[in-house]
Amino acid sequence: MSAGSSVQSVDRVIDLLEGLTDLGGSAALSELAAAAQLPLPTIHRLMRTLVMRGYARQLPSRRYTLGPRLIRLGESAGRQLGAGTRPHLERLVRELGESANLAMIDRDMAVYVAQASSSHSMRMFTEVGRRVYCHCTGVGKVVLAQLPDDTVREIVGRVGMPPATEQSITTLDALLEEMAAVRERGYGIDDGEQEVGVRCFAVPVPGAPTPTALSVSGPAARVTYEFGEAAVPLLHEVAADISTEMLSVG
Repeated sequence: MSAGSSVQSVDRVIDLLEGLTDLGGSAALSELAAAAQLPLPTIHRLMRTLVMRGYARQLPSRRYTLGPRLIRLGESAGRQLGAGTRPHLERLVRELGESANLAMIDRDMAVYVAQASSSHSMRMFTEVGRRVYCHCTGVGKVVLAQLPDDTVREIVGRVGMPPATEQSITTLDALLEEMAAVRERGYGIDDGEQEVGVRCFAVPVPGAPTPTALSVSGPAARVTYEFGEAAVPLLHEVAADISTEMLSVG
């Protein structure tokens, strides 16, 4: 096999794994072939290899889904990303005094991959690896705002919009309006929508391989809208620094 065909095969495998993810984690062979624009025999051969290696599974329905070996890779990548970005989160804590978080979208939800806690006795603590609905969190709104509205509709169709508090957005139309506002102003706000009495400001990490958000959160009495006016520019600055590290090569 030539070097060129080897690279092409790797590209195709990555496209299949990403295609499975985009299709909600489960797809028929014909759906994968249509998404990848490749012949069915080629898709079947590649998927058979992924199944044999544990990176995909075939269900009794004959549909394919992501495999368990990806969990180990994802956990390791998350730990490395968390370790690499922690100094940036600690800078936010030093300068703003509140807890800082990094999250990215994963299988229709936002997952926290790094966190640095405030030194205040009353502070926000988010466990790394915790998964939360996107519609009611600052980081979740920001990652959704990086996606087309049709994709947001598909995500909501799959996981729903259960309210976490009385402040949570509960309709798709309201969420799409909020997405438009996030894109226009460049940041998202969780105003007691995930947890009563807690406010969060979040911004996108530009150029990240998957939609990613950086946030700072704390009690609403301290994390006021005036606090946000000072916090958002710093969040954008730190997000740009994280992006530079993510995209650096060599």
